[in-house]
This record gives sequence, structure tokens and C-alpha cells, in this order.
Amino acid sequence: MDRPDIPLNALRVFEVAVRQGSFTRAAVELRVTQAAVSHQIARLEDLLGKTLFLRTSNGLIPTDEGQALFPVLEHGFDTIARTLDRISGDHHIEVLKVGVVTTFALGFLMPRLPALRQAHPEIDLRVSTHNNRVEIGREGLDMAIRFGAGSWPGVEAIPLVDAPMAPLCAPSVAAQLEHPDDLAQQTLLRSYRSDEWPRWFAEVGASAPPLTGPVFDSSLALAEVAAAGSGVALLPVAMFTRHLAEGRLVQPFGRTVTTGRYWLTHPAERAMTPAMGLFAAWIRAEIDAAATAPPG
Repeated sequence: MDRPDIPLNALRVFEVAVRQGSFTRAAVELRVTQAAVSHQIARLEDLLGKTLFLRTSNGLIPTDEGQALFPVLEHGFDTIARTLDRISGDHHIEVLKVGVVTTFALGFLMPRLPALRQAHPEIDLRVSTHNNRVEIGREGLDMAIRFGAGSWPGVEAIPLVDAPMAPLCAPSVAAQLEHPDDLAQQTLLRSYRSDEWPRWFAEVGASAPPLTGPVFDSSLALAEVAAAGSGVALLPVAMFTRHLAEGRLVQPFGRTVTTGRYWLTHPAERAMTPAMGLFAAWIRAEIDAAATAPPG
């Protein structure tokens, strides 16, 4: 089959521009000027005889031709990168880029990374954290661990672990709490998921008081504010065992509510690489081991 005489660099610029959603962000990733990105896209469109982007007030929108071209290029460049990573070293190491919601990263994953390196030296894991809002393709990731119900467009979601939530607070605050109704006298710290406190109160058979406490986009921030005695936070207990063991946080009520779970996600249209499969199997085994380990 004849191969079109299209410059590889222009194709690479197009792939990054789609992933980033703008010429400006593409220029930052590629370390070139925005004018250079625009020039390469214009050249590619001229060679193909097709318009690849619609320029709108909301940013770049790939045309039908652009949407058809992007996944092919993304897969191709990913395959090239993985192959180069494998052959560039003596041990055929595969780079794996995983975005991890910060709570899970600190509460579970990071302490276990030495075990991963020992079990799978062929994986070069590159971890970055996020606040549960992540776009795998745009951020150049292979996989992402996130919290929720498991339904995100364009991704396959592998269930990892439920995350039962309970009120946690400083010991001085816990001393004032004998019944869930006592929480009405406290500042209830909130996440951006507004249904969590009402669901916990429903679980214990009580009515939720008016929720006017500050809103945070990070469970870690909620935990730190609660540990300082400035309110009560509803948190996934398993991710804050260190805080509980140190006595910085206390769980005044035993009842929990499950509002979601942690998931390992990857693009639905992308085949699992060896490193992705090994990492998925390893982390599920670690979760199973933690669930059956004796307390303490």
C-alpha cells in the first residue's frame, strides 16, 4: 500500500492540538510558538485538502475528518513511544503514566510503590495526582484512578474498592458528639458532592441540618481542617487510617455510607498494554490483601 507523503511532525502537532483543545496549550506541550502550531495545522490541512478544525468561541472542535484521524494517530504515537521506551534500556522497561486522585494516592498507593517496583521492575510508573477531575487523553495519561459511580464517557472502568464514608473530626470536637443530632451544632465541612451529608444522615435515620459549611475540592483539605478542630468532615475512612492511628482524627459514630468507589480507568478505544495489565492486576491484589489483613 502506498503511504502518503505527509510530514510526521505535522501529524504530531495535530494529535497534540486535539488532545489539548487549543493551539496555545499545544504550543506549551510541544515547546514551540502558537504560530508554529498554526502553521503546521494549516500545512496539514492543505496537504490533505480537508479542514481538520472548526474554530469556535468555545475553542477548537475537530471536524469529522479530524475526529477520524485523531484516534489513529494517538494510538500510533503511543505505540511508538512504548516501543522506544522498551528498547531504549537493557531491561525492556515500559513507562506507565497514571493519574491518581490525591486521597487514594496518599492514603493507599504511595506507601505500596516500593512493593510494585520490586514485583514489576519492568514498569516505570509515573504518578501524577488530580482532584477527581481528569482527562486521560488530554493529560497524556495511560490510566487514571478516580472516585465515583463508574460511568465516565469514553473510558473503561475497573472497580477497585468501595469507600464507606463517616464523620471524622478532632478529639475535642468528638467529645461534644453523643448523637448524630449533635452535629447540627457543628460546622459540617463539605465536598463538591452535595449529596454526601444528606445520605449519611438518612443512613442513621436523622434529618440533615442546613448545610452551610465551607466547600472543598479535596478530601485531604477536608481532613486537615477537621483535624484542626474547625469542623466535622465526611471522609472515606480507609484512606485516613494514619490520621486515625495518630489520634489527629476520631470517628465519633460507627455508621458509614457508601456514595461511590475508587475505579481504575483507561480509554475504551485503547488496547491494554502489558504494563497496564500488570498494574491493574497488582493493585487489585494489593486491595484484596489489605481487606483481609488483620487490624493494626
